[in-house]
Amino acid sequence: MPEKSTGARMVALVGPGGAGKTSLAEALLFASGAVDRQGSVDAGTSVGDASPEAQARRGSTEINLTRFEFLGDQFVVLDCPGSVGFSADGALGISATDMAIVVVDPDPDRALLAEPALRQLEALGVPHAIFVNKIDQARGSIRALLEALQPMSSSPLIARQIPIREGEKITGFVDLALERAFHYRPGKPSERTEIPADLAEREANERFHMLEQLADHDDALLEQLLMDEKPDLPTVLADLARETRENLGVPVFFGSALNGFGVRRLMKALRHEAPAPDTAAERLGATGAFVFKVSNSSQVGRLALARVFGSSLSEGAELKTSSGASTRAGTLFSLQGEKTAKLVKAEPGDVVAIAKADAARPGEWLNASKAGAAVKPDLPASNYALAIHTSDRKDDVRLSTALQKLVEEDPSLSWEQDEAQHETRLKGISDEHLKVTLAKLKRRYGVAVDSKQPTIGFKESIRRSVTQRGRHKKQSGGHGQFGDVVIEVRPLARGEGFRFDERIHGGAVPKQYIPAVEQGVRDAMMKGPQGYPVVDVAVTLTDGSYHSVDSSELAFRTAGRIAMSEALAAASPHLLEPVHHVTVLTPSHATSRVTSAISSRRGQMLGMEPREGWSRWDVVEALMPEAELQGLDAELRSLSQGLATFTAEFDHLAELNGKRADQVAHKELEPA
Repeated sequence: MPEKSTGARMVALVGPGGAGKTSLAEALLFASGAVDRQGSVDAGTSVGDASPEAQARRGSTEINLTRFEFLGDQFVVLDCPGSVGFSADGALGISATDMAIVVVDPDPDRALLAEPALRQLEALGVPHAIFVNKIDQARGSIRALLEALQPMSSSPLIARQIPIREGEKITGFVDLALERAFHYRPGKPSERTEIPADLAEREANERFHMLEQLADHDDALLEQLLMDEKPDLPTVLADLARETRENLGVPVFFGSALNGFGVRRLMKALRHEAPAPDTAAERLGATGAFVFKVSNSSQVGRLALARVFGSSLSEGAELKTSSGASTRAGTLFSLQGEKTAKLVKAEPGDVVAIAKADAARPGEWLNASKAGAAVKPDLPASNYALAIHTSDRKDDVRLSTALQKLVEEDPSLSWEQDEAQHETRLKGISDEHLKVTLAKLKRRYGVAVDSKQPTIGFKESIRRSVTQRGRHKKQSGGHGQFGDVVIEVRPLARGEGFRFDERIHGGAVPKQYIPAVEQGVRDAMMKGPQGYPVVDVAVTLTDGSYHSVDSSELAFRTAGRIAMSEALAAASPHLLEPVHHVTVLTPSHATSRVTSAISSRRGQMLGMEPREGWSRWDVVEALMPEAELQGLDAELRSLSQGLATFTAEFDHLAELNGKRADQVAHKELEPA
């Protein structure tokens, strides 16, 4: 029997890019009768991926929400981007789903691409199944694929079907639970047929293996198998459903989304095995409306996308957020791709878009009384940055407003004003991520920007101590200007910053002017002899002189700046570059290539160890100059089938020598 549900069940489609998740979503809509014609991603006719950015790259850049009804049960499909650069968009939505389908390619050599999705679902506790797509193109065996996938899953993979082949082509399947064979028909339900004689023995063996897996958690079934008794079908189906719902096993189905092969069988499995919505609410630890995304539309304005748990939600409801703010639910909408339809009320399990709930933030709960604690997703590192400025200066004010809206929609996006470099910096997961973001900025908000790589934060310091006098004297009628100081400048250890002291005796420099001298010194440090800020120096004011009429704070500030500028030039100045501690997560087969890439970027290896809890993955630690980080993410992806990622944190400043130092000093080297 299907799981009893008081509302729609939510199913996430996850997995690597290019596996066919959006095509599967389209196939589910068509097979259920929700659409009259199956859309195509390549042709740009799909219900999902309707944005110009998604169509331009022929791949998802944000989540797609669709819905269908099957045999009286309502389902909402959350189609999540597979590319690492856009994966953060679905992180909160996945945590609120009842079940996930990991869509994979039939090639065993590409099985590794599924591990990030499988590990994410295990960490979240979301029940899940595997759908092997493009089965009509399979050249290897399903068993080889399962053997490649099993080390990536803590729970056993339970094959629910075996393929029927005609020559090298898969034309149908045998359902191991039902002991029935089916022949594929493009765009139509599969046709029942007899189990081929040459598959009878294999079917019996594979079914017995499936029952043995179920018996690991069912003592009564185990006893039946030991007594050579055949369990009845209701018992087998009930155990299969329980294994899935309780994350005791991962069922594996196969088919072809483009041709509709195996899609209806998958829908039946969802109907019978996907848990009810209250299970997801228990996993999240609260009830109410859980906001998993915010979107801004020119047609309907700001929408908070939420899943409703526990009780219904009506338009106009007064709500509290997880942060304690008050808000009011505006018009409620159901979503079918980019199309919206008004709702009067949302029932438990429903996914709705709430208008005008301006206080609602992604990850927060909305409730009539006290809302549950906000959920913080585990997001990929945002390592890629661009310095941006508007192509037309009159758009400067609009830029900040537009960026705030984009950041609100995308949890992996951020921006900041770098005061030291006078740059607006936009940060994201990858170059592709920011390229799509800038396209949205122009299309949706009419703000065109120019971009470049951010300026590297080079610094200067000194190698030796010097004593220097600085005198400022100016007379042009009336009161003049006079300030005279002597300072000692010496280097400090790396990371100690700046210290200012004074050893003035006899009032050579009046006390009220000493702060002005320090300010003048700081002025000079903002741009050293080679054009970069100066760090790690100590300055002591030791002597000077003043004029009772012409001395002033401005005069002594100028004298301090003159003294410091000349002292820095005489103290063997040298360049420093920021160095970051880099942690790379990579599949083991790519580790040697990754370490070579690190070395080629002037990286210093610190160590390497297996990634805990992952199959055949490594963690590589290194120190790397900030100037070498740009483009590292793209290189790592190219070396690892798109899987390797890294995080970087500032570690220290290191002296820059040789030809590279000369190039930086003379501005001949563009920070790369």
